[in-house]
Amino acid sequence: MHLWFAPLNWHWIWLIVAAFLGGTLNAVAGGGSLLLFPAMLGMGMLPIQANATNTVALWPGQLTSIAAYRDDVRKHKKLAVLMAFAGLVGGTGGAALLLRTPQRTFLHLVPWLLFTASTIFAVSGPISKRIAQRSLSRASHGEPHGTSRLAALACSVTAVCFYIGYFGAGAGFVLMTVLVLFGYQDLHEVNALKVVSTLMANGMAFVMFVVNGQVEWHYCLLAMVVCGIGGYTSARLARKIPQPILRGAVVIFGFSMSAWFFWKVG
Repeated sequence: MHLWFAPLNWHWIWLIVAAFLGGTLNAVAGGGSLLLFPAMLGMGMLPIQANATNTVALWPGQLTSIAAYRDDVRKHKKLAVLMAFAGLVGGTGGAALLLRTPQRTFLHLVPWLLFTASTIFAVSGPISKRIAQRSLSRASHGEPHGTSRLAALACSVTAVCFYIGYFGAGAGFVLMTVLVLFGYQDLHEVNALKVVSTLMANGMAFVMFVVNGQVEWHYCLLAMVVCGIGGYTSARLARKIPQPILRGAVVIFGFSMSAWFFWKVG
């Protein structure tokens, strides 16, 4: 009896800790999926179900974050609609491809996905600093008004949102970079438009995963609650732990998990 409960308790404890830290990191620095997704796999879920459950568990936190940027979204209503549409299209395509991917194929993709997400997260710090610096001196051209530029922006955002629907970790920073390259310099506006796209992309993935029965709800609901608690307490934690330390820990963990999966499935 004791031997049966010991590993079970360990995995449940790790899931709770990963959900709490994931919610905290998403609110403070991003990268929560790099912790929660491996924890879901550790519960014995199949890879696709683990990814779907992870997406659904983290989405409510993204929904509430849009309220913080409502004023910036109102300033760019037309572009926000375009970003939302690109998120819907890309997220739907990525989620649909994931649901059609064989479990074994996705398992072999997991180390590469974790490695890619960890790399994106590792370089996102310097990129975020550059964005913040450039936001102090906004470019005079502001928004990409031209039809061809808007079309190129929509295609770029759709491509990133396709990745969000399929896996998604680290994609928020890619979206921020895309927006800066297309002329957006204000950090709050960039974040607002990013949130619109990721919210819609993950929202479509949320619906498709639930409808197709890919969500393990007894793990998902627990993670939702704990992620919410982590996000709520993140402001206090952020004052105590420097962000470079938090980000460094996530990067190390992400690359470690990637190496472990390369060894495991290799």
